[in-house]
Amino acid sequence: MTPSRASGRGVSWAFAALGGSLAGAALQLHQPTLWRAGAYAALLFAGVAGLWWRRAFGRLLLVAALVCGALAGAGLAGWRAVAYAGDALDPSLEGRDLQVTGVVSQMPQRNETGTRFHLDVESARWADARNDAPPVVPSRIALGWYGENTGLWGHAMEGRATSSAAVGALHAGERWQLTVRLRAPHGNLNPHGFDSELWLWEQGVHANGYVRTGTHDAAPAYVANTWWHPIERAREAVRDAVFERVADRRQAGVIAALVTGDQGAIDRAGWDVFRATGVAHLMSISGLHITMFAWLAAHIAGALWRRSTRLMLRLPAPQAALIGGVLLATLYALFSGWGVPSQRTVWMLATVALLRLTGRRWPWPHVWLLTAAVVVAIDPWALMQAGFWLSFVAVGVLFATDSTEAGERKTGAAQRLFLFFREQWVITLALTPLSLLLFQQVSVVGLLANAIAIPWVTLVITPLVMLGAVAAPLWDVAAWAVQALAVLLQWLAGLPFATLSMAAPPWWMAACGVAGGALLAMPLPRSMRALGLPLLLPVLLWQMPRPATGEFELLAADIGQGSAVLVRTATHSLLYDAGPRYSLESDAGHRVLVPLLRAFDERLDMLVLSHRDIDHTGGAPAVLAMQPGTLLLSSIEATHPLRAQHPGAVCEAGRQWNWDGVHFELLHPLASDYTATAKSNAVSCVLRIGNGRAAVLLAGDIERDQERALVQRGGALAADVLLVPHHGSKTSSSEALLDTVHPRIALVQAGYRNRFGHPAKEVVARYTARGVRVVESVRCGAAQWTSVRPAEVACERDRHARYWQHRVP
Repeated sequence: MTPSRASGRGVSWAFAALGGSLAGAALQLHQPTLWRAGAYAALLFAGVAGLWWRRAFGRLLLVAALVCGALAGAGLAGWRAVAYAGDALDPSLEGRDLQVTGVVSQMPQRNETGTRFHLDVESARWADARNDAPPVVPSRIALGWYGENTGLWGHAMEGRATSSAAVGALHAGERWQLTVRLRAPHGNLNPHGFDSELWLWEQGVHANGYVRTGTHDAAPAYVANTWWHPIERAREAVRDAVFERVADRRQAGVIAALVTGDQGAIDRAGWDVFRATGVAHLMSISGLHITMFAWLAAHIAGALWRRSTRLMLRLPAPQAALIGGVLLATLYALFSGWGVPSQRTVWMLATVALLRLTGRRWPWPHVWLLTAAVVVAIDPWALMQAGFWLSFVAVGVLFATDSTEAGERKTGAAQRLFLFFREQWVITLALTPLSLLLFQQVSVVGLLANAIAIPWVTLVITPLVMLGAVAAPLWDVAAWAVQALAVLLQWLAGLPFATLSMAAPPWWMAACGVAGGALLAMPLPRSMRALGLPLLLPVLLWQMPRPATGEFELLAADIGQGSAVLVRTATHSLLYDAGPRYSLESDAGHRVLVPLLRAFDERLDMLVLSHRDIDHTGGAPAVLAMQPGTLLLSSIEATHPLRAQHPGAVCEAGRQWNWDGVHFELLHPLASDYTATAKSNAVSCVLRIGNGRAAVLLAGDIERDQERALVQRGGALAADVLLVPHHGSKTSSSEALLDTVHPRIALVQAGYRNRFGHPAKEVVARYTARGVRVVESVRCGAAQWTSVRPAEVACERDRHARYWQHRVP
């Protein structure tokens, strides 16, 4: 065999092995449950051994490399997952008071409700000084320290009132002794929604909770200052200095985010503008920032190295510049919070630098796959994050469309400008299908906004905010630069059709779309580039399937302690309630319902708000802002802010309408009920939906008196699905109602370990005694039901079960 042929086979073997490792890790991430550690160790050993003895496979070398790479990738990812899972919170500790001592490991996040922080636990004991064996607590926990009458997971917490000055007066690196109450990290799970449980898993957080400040609890005690987490302390000091220096909190938030990586410093309105204009990636420490910093640091390190003859004799300047650039970029990433995007970029830069230092010149696909494989080996769960795919697809497209080797790159200013816009166009075109898959939204003005924002943020704002840590007056200059950019971005975001939203396409369709976008942008003959159009069109024309005429379907969103149900017919959509408000900056509308409606490409015809309680109306402003043409139907009073901003009709029994052969009828309240009681639950809008073969009853928060009135008035109440009144409270779900409705399925929308105890055990027993299937959102996630199969319900936690997801005992 000639050397060139052997080299070619070696390159192909490496390519197959790298691709196999990524595929193996991806397959392992789709496991619903974990195997034993020994099984993953065996897979890893078999894969590595096979790759080591690759010559034994002969003609099957490439297939063997692919299989062995997959075994190694799956084994490594699974072995790490087992190690992570071993630090999970013991279910018996949930809801029990513990006294923990630990060090604050990240700079605290403060908002209007209190302070959130991570604590590295050093010791734990029972808060009531019992003599039992000390509890075993996860090594890292996420805690909230809340003030008087503030929210805890969307609800007011019981406990001793504490002054706002004392709440959360802690800093990174400090050791504290705290009385806490913990629970497992349980998040909401919805179609195309954010997986908060995976996000916490990736950070090594296996429990969250809050600091107890009740009259019978030991007060939080500062123990000592430590030398642990010095970078976090420096980040916190710089962030606080920014907010002290810059008066405008919006400008200060952007500066703090760019210099310390604290994305929480930017308010929700700011993020809305950045997302609408496609520049959100610039407002955090992204891979672009790290790469540009590495490039600048390498030039400076190389220039300084060349000034010393002795150093030049020990190590050539290009190699010293490369090493210096990677090391300084790593320090920058550490100071910016060592976020997952920063970590990926550092591993990518280190991998490319190692290849150059060892004199290896691999083809770009191999370099691209190698960097991806290194990142996944270190952080296998990156494969489930949108940022991983956006960054690596963008890098791959730039590699594939780069014309340097073809001699097309010129040194003239005009050519440089042309190549800059060409790269922006290539990335935008190739990532549009992927953005639709991940976010169901792309910015139409993003190309123009990025063309201005990338050089302005990278070359003007970022250097100013970094130098401001040494010379604080430069932050004032940076604030002016941020304000100038904000004015432009707000104007672009306000343009008609600034963003384009489409239904989420299937993954295989999005993959074809990315390939089509890359083909259209690559420097190929026009006839070959035109082949990309058939690949790109399906993802742009995709429409979410809808029920047939005469049928309807229901999706009970997983929004915690609250209510939100989407009803779809052939051509119409209705949203019943809009979930809770979690804080001043967060609600179910922004976090769950708007992304969900965007993923389904829904245009709401009607929003029904059963009553005024915040766990039913908290997300309504966000939903109505997204779809201002929606008809609002509610029982809220005329003076309510929502009625002032969005006038609508009042719920009244007897109102009915038909959509696509499906009948909608309001059964409660009567017009007289509005004057007979001041209790909001009593005037909840009760809506029955049916097509003659199947029916659903959405009951809001009505209680026994209203249930009795409904039964006594007669009329059609029978339904296949009942949205359990008042989330399963003891005051509702009377025997008379259940015997009249006679449901097959009872949907309970309630928060995990909510302080109200919903659903009550006696209420659940009442349903199960009648053979009703009780479906709770904490166990099911989002629940989907269709009139075609009225006896079945599909749970998101069952359909997309993953091993990191919390399972309620």
